[in-house]
Amino acid sequence: MHHAVRPRPAHRPGPVPAPQPRTRRVRSLIDADALHVLHRAARVLLDDLPDLTDRLLAVLQEQEPAYRAAVESDPVGTWQEVQRSLRHSVTSLIDPRSARDAARRCSWKIGATRAEQGLPLDALLHAFRLGGSLVWQGLVEETSRTAPEDVRLLVHVASDVWNFVDEHCTLVADAYRQVERQLTWRRENRVRLLATALLEGTSRIADLPETAQVLDLPEHGRYAVVAVAGEDPAGCAAARAAAVPDGLRVHWHTGVEVDYGIVLVGTTEPPEPAPRPDGPGAGIRIGVGGAVEGLAGIGDARRQADTALRICPAGGGAVRLTDHLPAALVVSSPELGRALADRVLGPLLSLEPGDRDVLLETLATWLACDGSAQRAGERLYCHRNTVLNRLRRCEHLTGRSLARPTDVVEISLALTARRLLRD
Repeated sequence: MHHAVRPRPAHRPGPVPAPQPRTRRVRSLIDADALHVLHRAARVLLDDLPDLTDRLLAVLQEQEPAYRAAVESDPVGTWQEVQRSLRHSVTSLIDPRSARDAARRCSWKIGATRAEQGLPLDALLHAFRLGGSLVWQGLVEETSRTAPEDVRLLVHVASDVWNFVDEHCTLVADAYRQVERQLTWRRENRVRLLATALLEGTSRIADLPETAQVLDLPEHGRYAVVAVAGEDPAGCAAARAAAVPDGLRVHWHTGVEVDYGIVLVGTTEPPEPAPRPDGPGAGIRIGVGGAVEGLAGIGDARRQADTALRICPAGGGAVRLTDHLPAALVVSSPELGRALADRVLGPLLSLEPGDRDVLLETLATWLACDGSAQRAGERLYCHRNTVLNRLRRCEHLTGRSLARPTDVVEISLALTARRLLRD
């Protein structure tokens, strides 16, 4: 027997109901009754606010070590702050429209003040949530005592209470972070100003104790300054890390063109950094000044570091001033250095460029080889006699003898001046 198959009727869509406009939520009679219960219990809490404040402070002291310290350091001020916050919270439950702005101002001020005092934000937010929990508990307890049958109505206003708590936790956090950013900027700016004054040598003696505290360096100690310059920020950062040996305390001050490290060297010599010219620090120049006594001498140490920086080759390198004092003398007085180069090397400098450069290179190489013509020839890829012939020609042109120590000193300084002061 075949089952009868009934034909499916064709679907005929009926009229689509027009969307109804969303109406504003109107509180039901239950909500009105709940508000009445809330207001009645809140007024009792407001009358018993000192006891509520004591209870919250007791909980805070038990659960929050930060508030325990605040109560110990300022018991009256902390009590008044908690009492004021609770009063605004409970008043806002009774009359939210008129009390809302005052409550917000109160919470904002508490957040800002506690940020300035350094109270942890987590502890502050925990305190506000504990306060909200205690207020809600008080509302429930009061309603249970006077009208137990009305406790169920409080459920309808619970979201209002906790939304208020969340709103004010957000306010407190915003105020705290805003003040925290301002304080951080002030601290960083103060550190920068004090370090700048040290490096420029304009610090007042009265400011040195604060400077020592802010920079975390002893006022009396043996210091050197390291200067780092270069076009590549990453290379400069790597050079700063390599410029100061591990174990030495240093404060870095970032400048527009040069970064300065104030290094506490103690009884050791100033550091001698040696960046690889082919590594990530290529093109980075590092100058290390001599040691000075106390923070008051940092300005002199910075000037020495700048002098060492000027001695560095343009392509990059590291110079410790105490190892290059003759060159430091030259760059410290560029006018005299140029005058010396012109006076001593003038006849050589007037030659054709090719001839001039050969003679100057031979002189510099011979001096670098401690006066050995043999070694100079090996470096220059020529015979020692060729070196000697070029040196005799230099003596003839300059009127100075390479056998006379004073003349050798003049020639050496003149070559250094020409190399460092070409511009």
